[in-house]
Amino acid sequence: MTLLFIGDVVGAPGRRALRLLLPRLRAQCGVHVVIANGENSAGGSGITPETASEMFAAGVDIITSGDHLWDQKEVQELLLKEPRFVRPLNYPAGTLGQGSTVWQRDGFPSVGVVNAQGRSFMAALENPFVMVPQEVERLRRVTPIILLDMHAEATSEKIAMARLLDGQVSAVVGTHTHVQTADEQIFPGGTAFLCDAGFTGPHDSVLGREIEPVIRRFKTCAPQRFAVAKGRTLLQGVLIRVNPETGRAMGIQRISETVPEGNQSGD
Repeated sequence: MTLLFIGDVVGAPGRRALRLLLPRLRAQCGVHVVIANGENSAGGSGITPETASEMFAAGVDIITSGDHLWDQKEVQELLLKEPRFVRPLNYPAGTLGQGSTVWQRDGFPSVGVVNAQGRSFMAALENPFVMVPQEVERLRRVTPIILLDMHAEATSEKIAMARLLDGQVSAVVGTHTHVQTADEQIFPGGTAFLCDAGFTGPHDSVLGREIEPVIRRFKTCAPQRFAVAKGRTLLQGVLIRVNPETGRAMGIQRISETVPEGNQSGD
């Protein structure tokens, strides 16, 4: 079974990349399920029902999120009504939404998807190192195929979580930093790992935003409007091949696909 995880989708360019490239990738790579981080899909910050619908229409099956979850007030509709949308698991009890879901389609094994948020240099949520293993144990009663989107700033948190879960999940993929790492590997217990999947959006930028306002912010410390950039757009992520009976990863491959010229523009 082949899983495709797509790194943080940024604004209209990222959504366009999904629309233009994802159908070919699904067919070419024999992808069974697509998971994408969508927390920056609405104007580069947050997610709305409209941008989520566009991602689903492009071929995404499950959308994960992260620390920009609340940036658009319309997200409450997704949290209340959309079973294909997950927020970080380690929000306090009573928070709207769900921290995991199970993808199911006739003729295919079920896939559990978990979203968690790190705590180093980020908001102080509940401890993911306590909550995630408990949720994984629950999901393993349903399916051995489980993917965790570990949305975190610190590489140490991502690696430590993957080591903790080795042999219990099929894959741990990091998001949030928007820089694709080159450390893809399969741990001894059969868990695939990539520290960061990168991002899907405009790469002639600073993490998807226009360059000059970011530089001005660093130089002056004054507030700036960080608009989504334009130009060269990439779809980045990772392909993971999984044994459907055991849930063990059998292969992992980074992807970075360029949107053809003439189909690239900003928000």
